[in-house]
Amino acid sequence: MKEAKTGDKVQVHYTGKFDDGMIFDSSKGKKPLEFTIGEHQVIPGFEEAIIGMHEGDSKNIHIKSADAYGEHHKELVIDIEKARIPKDIDVKLGQQLQINSENGEIINVVVSAINDNTVTLDANHPLAGKDLNFDIELVKIV
Repeated sequence: MKEAKTGDKVQVHYTGKFDDGMIFDSSKGKKPLEFTIGEHQVIPGFEEAIIGMHEGDSKNIHIKSADAYGEHHKELVIDIEKARIPKDIDVKLGQQLQINSENGEIINVVVSAINDNTVTLDANHPLAGKDLNFDIELVKIV
C-alpha cells in the first residue's frame, strides 16, 4: 500500500481542538482538505504528520505553537485612538478589521480590547501562541 510522501497531493479529514478539548475547526461533513505535501499550504506540524500515513489511516497529533501558527508576538499588538477609527464602523470585541500599513499593505487585525479612548488591535494569527491537537484521517493519496 502506498505511503504518503513529500510531493503527493492528499485529501484528509481533520478535527482541530485546543488542549481543553474545544473544537476550533473541522472538515467533518464537508469535502476533505486537499493539499500537496511539501508546498507549505498547511501548518508545518500538520503536513509532517501526514508523511508515512496510508489511505484510511487515522491518528491524533499534538502540535506545539511553534510548528503551528507561531508564537504570539507583542509587537504585533497596537493601541490606537478611537478617534482614528472611521465613524461608520461600530467596533466590537473580537471583530476582524483590515488596516493599511505604512507601505500600503493590507493587514488583518482583531479587536482585542476596547477602552474609553483607545482600541487594541492584534495582527497575530488568531491561533498564534496556541498548541493544537488534530484528529486526522488520510482519505486519499490523489
